[in-house]
Amino acid sequence: MSKLSPAEKPSLRVSDFDYDLPRELIAQHPLARRDGSRMMVVERATGHISHRLFKDFPGFLDAGDLLVMNDTKVRPARVWGERGDTKIEFLFVREPKPGLWETLCRPARKLKANDRVRFGPGLEAFVEEVGEAGRRVLRFKRPDVRAELGRIGFAPLPPYIKRKAGDLAVRAEDLERYQTVFARNEQAIAAPTAGLHFTWETLADLKAKGVKIRNVTLEVGLATFEPVRREIVREHKMLDEWYSVGRAGARDINAAIAAGSPVTAVGTTVVRTLESAWEDGQVRSGRRASSLFIYPGFKFHVVDRLLTNFHLPKSTLLMLVAAFAGHDLIMRAYGEAVKERYRFFSYGDCMLIP
Repeated sequence: MSKLSPAEKPSLRVSDFDYDLPRELIAQHPLARRDGSRMMVVERATGHISHRLFKDFPGFLDAGDLLVMNDTKVRPARVWGERGDTKIEFLFVREPKPGLWETLCRPARKLKANDRVRFGPGLEAFVEEVGEAGRRVLRFKRPDVRAELGRIGFAPLPPYIKRKAGDLAVRAEDLERYQTVFARNEQAIAAPTAGLHFTWETLADLKAKGVKIRNVTLEVGLATFEPVRREIVREHKMLDEWYSVGRAGARDINAAIAAGSPVTAVGTTVVRTLESAWEDGQVRSGRRASSLFIYPGFKFHVVDRLLTNFHLPKSTLLMLVAAFAGHDLIMRAYGEAVKERYRFFSYGDCMLIP
């Protein structure tokens, strides 16, 4: 059943979501404190934009409000292997079967079917399958590949965060800070970045106010970062990502909706999870795959407020935010963020949209 409202604009183009961003505004490192970021507040009802700090966030929620967070955990999925004398970078995307890993690699042209790749003493793999766009399926003989990734892997930072290959000086910082404090369920290859601002103190303050906090899981994968290659936005097809909503969480979310209590989503991944789980007038529990693509014209059923980071131009994440707040308002807000020198993207500042 379609979730698009009659307000959908079928002529929206990818270029409608472009904006100019000075390179120096792309945050390369996290702030000293997670909760030290700035927070732009964009009010949908009035179009008013104000500038606050994330530390002010608890003040926007009241007792009985429901806050929903994505508790997925990022695996240390970035690893360098060697084929002969050639060093190759790998992103370990997922493990469909024990010992079999889907990866992205570069330079991919150096890796053919049946080639052997060494990742260090005692850990090697053979190329089982060759795909397009750098995709390679590796077969390992050892069953403990996940444990080895924890030992030798690096945080799978997006390419706009620049790091020297295998730089041990920043490995520990990135493994800690490119991860929410409440993360579990290690299945993601990217962090749900809106959650990076939260500290245990923030969560304690929210609970002390009577705010209910519930977790869902969306295993952030390639769909989140797949570029929109079609000129017309609605022609883009999202890849599948797996999400989970527990029974208790679904019950509490549905109770909040029935009571008229606002549901605040921490991040676009929570929005996709909750709206994907909406079926027959309620949020359904369970684990399912979603290819839901949210862009302007989408009819929201669950989410009332959104906390999110600033996203890349022309990205599906920016399109989702524009669907929630309105295209013109969000593009104006992004222009304001550039003017006010906000820090952008994963390690950057955030935006609250009530």
